[in-house]
Amino acid sequence: MTMTERKAMARKAAFAARKTAFAAGQGQAAAILADLLARQVGRPLAGYMAMRSEIDPAEAMAAHTGPVGVPVILGPGQPLKFREWAPGCTLIEGEFGARIPAEGTWIEPEVLIVPLVAWDRRGYRLGYGGGFYDRTLELLRARRPTLAIGFAFAAQELPEIPVEPTDQRLDAIVTEAGVLTFA
Repeated sequence: MTMTERKAMARKAAFAARKTAFAAGQGQAAAILADLLARQVGRPLAGYMAMRSEIDPAEAMAAHTGPVGVPVILGPGQPLKFREWAPGCTLIEGEFGARIPAEGTWIEPEVLIVPLVAWDRRGYRLGYGGGFYDRTLELLRARRPTLAIGFAFAAQELPEIPVEPTDQRLDAIVTEAGVLTFA
Protein backbone atom coordinates (compact mmCIF):
# COMPACT_ATOMS: atom_id res chain seq x y z
CA MET A 1 0.00 0.00 0.00
CA THR A 2 1.37 3.44 -0.91
CA MET A 3 1.79 6.30 1.54
CA THR A 4 -1.02 8.16 -0.23
CA GLU A 5 -3.35 5.17 0.20
CA ARG A 6 -2.36 4.75 3.87
CA LYS A 7 -3.06 8.41 4.57
CA ALA A 8 -6.39 8.28 2.70
CA MET A 9 -7.53 5.31 4.81
CA ALA A 10 -6.45 7.06 8.01
CA ARG A 11 -8.31 10.23 6.99
CA LYS A 12 -11.49 8.30 6.30
CA ALA A 13 -11.47 6.70 9.76
CA ALA A 14 -10.54 9.96 11.46
CA PHE A 15 -13.25 12.01 9.72
CA ALA A 16 -15.87 9.52 10.93
CA ALA A 17 -14.54 9.69 14.50
CA ARG A 18 -14.40 13.50 14.38
CA LYS A 19 -17.98 13.74 13.14
CA THR A 20 -19.21 11.62 16.06
CA ALA A 21 -17.13 13.60 18.57
CA PHE A 22 -18.35 16.91 17.13
CA ALA A 23 -21.97 15.83 17.63
CA ALA A 24 -21.20 15.13 21.31
CA GLY A 25 -19.69 18.61 21.82
CA GLN A 26 -16.22 19.84 22.64
CA GLY A 27 -16.68 20.18 26.39
CA GLN A 28 -13.93 22.22 28.04
CA ALA A 29 -11.45 21.89 25.15
CA ALA A 30 -11.29 25.63 24.37
CA ALA A 31 -10.83 26.48 28.06
CA ILE A 32 -8.00 23.93 28.33
CA LEU A 33 -6.39 25.45 25.25
CA ALA A 34 -6.78 28.98 26.66
CA ASP A 35 -5.06 27.88 29.88
CA LEU A 36 -2.12 26.50 27.89
CA LEU A 37 -1.93 29.67 25.78
CA ALA A 38 -1.94 31.89 28.90
CA ARG A 39 1.81 31.13 29.17
CA GLN A 40 2.32 32.73 25.73
CA VAL A 41 1.36 36.30 26.65
CA GLY A 42 2.29 38.82 23.99
CA ARG A 43 3.56 36.26 21.48
CA PRO A 44 1.89 36.40 18.06
CA LEU A 45 -0.63 33.56 17.81
CA ALA A 46 -2.23 31.94 14.79
CA GLY A 47 -5.49 30.08 15.20
CA TYR A 48 -8.09 29.07 12.64
CA MET A 49 -11.77 29.52 11.95
CA ALA A 50 -13.41 26.14 12.49
CA MET A 51 -15.33 24.64 9.61
CA ARG A 52 -17.50 21.58 9.26
CA SER A 53 -16.80 19.25 12.20
CA GLU A 54 -13.52 20.84 13.36
CA ILE A 55 -13.12 21.61 17.03
CA ASP A 56 -13.47 25.38 17.55
CA PRO A 57 -10.56 27.38 19.06
CA ALA A 58 -12.28 30.81 18.81
CA GLU A 59 -12.84 31.14 22.57
CA ALA A 60 -9.14 30.51 23.28
CA MET A 61 -8.09 32.84 20.45
CA ALA A 62 -10.29 35.63 21.84
CA ALA A 63 -8.74 35.21 25.30
CA HIS A 64 -5.15 35.52 24.01
CA THR A 65 -3.19 38.59 25.12
CA GLY A 66 -1.29 39.53 21.99
CA PRO A 67 -1.84 39.61 18.24
CA VAL A 68 -3.94 36.80 16.76
CA GLY A 69 -4.13 35.81 13.12
CA VAL A 70 -5.88 33.21 11.00
CA PRO A 71 -4.47 31.39 7.98
CA VAL A 72 -4.88 32.61 4.44
CA ILE A 73 -4.11 30.19 1.62
CA LEU A 74 -2.22 32.02 -1.11
CA GLY A 75 -2.04 29.11 -3.53
CA PRO A 76 -1.10 25.44 -3.96
CA GLY A 77 2.37 24.52 -2.74
CA GLN A 78 2.84 27.76 -0.79
CA PRO A 79 3.13 28.29 2.95
CA LEU A 80 0.26 29.99 4.73
CA LYS A 81 0.17 33.67 5.61
CA PHE A 82 -1.74 34.92 8.64
CA ARG A 83 -4.08 37.91 8.67
CA GLU A 84 -4.86 39.63 11.95
CA TRP A 85 -8.17 38.56 13.51
CA ALA A 86 -10.25 39.87 16.40
CA PRO A 87 -13.68 38.79 17.65
CA GLY A 88 -16.38 40.42 15.55
CA CYS A 89 -14.13 41.35 12.63
CA THR A 90 -15.64 41.06 9.15
CA LEU A 91 -14.96 37.65 7.64
CA ILE A 92 -15.12 36.58 4.01
CA GLU A 93 -14.86 33.18 2.38
CA GLY A 94 -11.31 32.14 1.48
CA GLU A 95 -9.95 29.05 -0.25
CA PHE A 96 -11.70 25.75 0.51
CA GLY A 97 -14.50 27.64 2.28
CA ALA A 98 -12.33 28.78 5.19
CA ARG A 99 -13.43 32.09 6.72
CA ILE A 100 -10.72 34.79 6.73
CA PRO A 101 -10.67 38.44 7.80
CA ALA A 102 -11.74 40.78 5.01
CA GLU A 103 -8.86 43.08 5.89
CA GLY A 104 -6.09 43.43 8.43
CA THR A 105 -2.35 43.38 8.81
CA TRP A 106 -0.26 40.28 8.27
CA ILE A 107 1.33 38.74 11.35
CA GLU A 108 4.07 36.14 11.67
CA PRO A 109 3.06 33.78 14.47
CA GLU A 110 5.37 32.28 17.04
CA VAL A 111 2.58 30.02 18.35
CA LEU A 112 0.18 28.12 16.09
CA ILE A 113 -3.06 26.34 16.92
CA VAL A 114 -3.08 23.69 14.22
CA PRO A 115 -6.26 22.02 12.95
CA LEU A 116 -6.05 18.38 12.01
CA VAL A 117 -7.90 15.28 10.92
CA ALA A 118 -6.01 12.82 13.14
CA TRP A 119 -3.10 12.72 15.59
CA ASP A 120 -0.94 10.20 17.40
CA ARG A 121 0.96 10.11 20.69
CA ARG A 122 4.28 10.70 18.94
CA GLY A 123 3.12 14.23 18.11
CA TYR A 124 2.31 13.73 14.46
CA ARG A 125 -0.82 15.00 12.76
CA LEU A 126 -2.68 14.11 9.65
CA GLY A 127 -4.08 17.13 7.86
CA TYR A 128 -6.24 17.48 4.79
CA GLY A 129 -3.40 16.59 2.42
CA GLY A 130 -2.33 19.95 1.02
CA GLY A 131 0.85 20.23 3.12
CA PHE A 132 0.12 23.86 4.02
CA TYR A 133 0.89 23.55 7.73
CA ASP A 134 3.97 21.39 7.18
CA ARG A 135 5.45 23.96 4.77
CA THR A 136 4.49 26.83 7.07
CA LEU A 137 5.94 25.24 10.21
CA GLU A 138 9.17 24.36 8.41
CA LEU A 139 9.54 27.98 7.27
CA LEU A 140 8.69 29.51 10.65
CA ARG A 141 10.90 27.09 12.60
CA ALA A 142 13.84 27.94 10.32
CA ARG A 143 13.47 31.58 11.49
CA ARG A 144 12.84 31.14 15.23
CA PRO A 145 11.45 28.71 17.79
CA THR A 146 7.79 28.16 16.90
CA LEU A 147 5.31 26.34 19.11
CA ALA A 148 2.79 24.15 17.24
CA ILE A 149 -0.25 23.01 19.22
CA GLY A 150 -2.62 20.55 17.61
CA PHE A 151 -6.26 21.08 18.61
CA ALA A 152 -8.60 18.14 18.18
CA PHE A 153 -11.09 15.80 19.76
CA ALA A 154 -9.62 12.91 21.74
CA ALA A 155 -11.52 10.56 19.40
CA GLN A 156 -9.30 11.70 16.50
CA GLU A 157 -6.32 9.83 17.95
CA LEU A 158 -4.93 7.03 15.81
CA PRO A 159 -2.37 4.45 16.94
CA GLU A 160 0.15 5.75 14.40
CA ILE A 161 0.02 8.44 11.72
CA PRO A 162 1.80 7.50 8.48
CA VAL A 163 4.73 9.94 8.38
CA GLU A 164 6.81 11.33 5.52
CA PRO A 165 10.08 13.30 5.84
CA THR A 166 8.22 16.59 5.18
CA ASP A 167 5.73 16.07 8.04
CA GLN A 168 6.29 18.49 10.91
CA ARG A 169 5.88 17.22 14.46
CA LEU A 170 3.64 19.07 16.90
CA ASP A 171 4.85 20.27 20.30
CA ALA A 172 1.54 19.54 22.03
CA ILE A 173 -1.98 18.26 21.44
CA VAL A 174 -4.96 19.73 23.26
CA THR A 175 -8.25 17.83 23.42
CA GLU A 176 -11.31 17.93 25.65
CA ALA A 177 -9.49 15.31 27.75
CA GLY A 178 -6.42 17.46 28.42
CA VAL A 179 -2.95 18.33 27.14
CA LEU A 180 -0.24 16.04 25.80
CA THR A 181 3.24 17.48 25.26
CA PHE A 182 6.04 16.00 23.20
CA ALA A 183 9.75 16.45 23.90
